[in-house]
Amino acid sequence: MENKNVSLPMAALDEVPNPNTNAKTITGLVKEKGRIAGYQLSDGRVVSKEEGVSLAKNGEIRGVGIAHRNNKQYLKSLPDGTENNNLGNLPSVSKNT
Repeated sequence: MENKNVSLPMAALDEVPNPNTNAKTITGLVKEKGRIAGYQLSDGRVVSKEEGVSLAKNGEIRGVGIAHRNNKQYLKSLPDGTENNNLGNLPSVSKNT
């Protein structure tokens, strides 16, 4: 039976890229003044929000979809029924990590 709670968040996404086999995951968030400015990837790299969107579109980040607000694109976690891997639940990291 399909979980109807999963399909509603999927409707908010503009695009759901197909990840490559070697795609990274997001392990932390870079925040500036409380807003997400970038992402830390599972290989330790820290990328800007814009670079993260570009990498995801190229299949280099798994577990995320692309949404937009005010003509700016950003990444959102793909709903999978697990809260602990949602972007909003990830730790904040320094840009210099």
